[in-house]
Amino acid sequence: MAERLGPPLADPLFARLAIIGCGLIGSSIARVARRKNLARDIVVADISPNVRARVEALALADRVTADPCDSVTGADLVIVCAPVGANATIAESIGPALAPGAIVSDVGSVKGAVVTAMAPHLPKHVYFIPAHPVAGTEQSGPDAGFATLFHGRWCILTPPEGANEAAVAKLHRFWSEAGSNVETMGAQHHDLVLAITSHVPHLIAYNIVGTADDLAQVTQSEVIKFSAGGFRDFTRIAASDPTMWRDVFLNNKDAVLEVLGRFTEDLSALQRMIRWGDGDGLFNLFTRTRAIRRSIVESGQETAAPDFGRRDPDQ
Repeated sequence: MAERLGPPLADPLFARLAIIGCGLIGSSIARVARRKNLARDIVVADISPNVRARVEALALADRVTADPCDSVTGADLVIVCAPVGANATIAESIGPALAPGAIVSDVGSVKGAVVTAMAPHLPKHVYFIPAHPVAGTEQSGPDAGFATLFHGRWCILTPPEGANEAAVAKLHRFWSEAGSNVETMGAQHHDLVLAITSHVPHLIAYNIVGTADDLAQVTQSEVIKFSAGGFRDFTRIAASDPTMWRDVFLNNKDAVLEVLGRFTEDLSALQRMIRWGDGDGLFNLFTRTRAIRRSIVESGQETAAPDFGRRDPDQ
């Protein structure tokens, strides 16, 4: 069944939306903003001439520019969709051009470092409300986006203490209209939660695929030839944008290292079970983890379709 976003708004929420960086997330925001009439005008800034050419060809924006500072002129909502390592430079660039009362947000999967990087460069007359749409695919670039990317997924807002309530409510509505379930939490809590639900799983995926690549020298082509579902899923995660994930790990290292430490301890316990033939321990662990998978499906965050929803090529 196709996901439905509902009808467009009669009146746009924002007069002008500026999107800085137009990869998977930025282009999806542009698409859903256009479909739902969330902004009257959409301006996209990207440093890549190839990206800008595709944005123009796909008609994702009313105007496209290479200059982030130029893009935010007159914008009442600015969303930075660049790798988090670039946020400080972008904030410093756009600060002087931001209109009074504008909402400035982002989409990074790290929040504490984003606040530290951006807040000092933003003027007092704007409302800075970091956000993280917890949605994505392993694809990147403006062609990879689609309007329903955020449908039924979570978007986490991490407004700083004392943030303007009306501005938070307006950004909350923007993401709700884009199809997201919206949650609010502190930046540090967000970073710990995402370390276990996203960052460390990606790190493990990168590591296991790298290990398989090392073994490929011994097994020749058999690692690829006989890839089972589990390894295929690891490779999907490990195909994610390398620049984005490099910046995630460098900017959320405290939470990632804390979770990695606990993971290492649990892995050692699992090794002991296997070494000593502790079948009951293994069975109990696998039963508990299976229940977690079922709860994710029941919450609507995954499909219960066979083979993780992969299509039968004969159908």
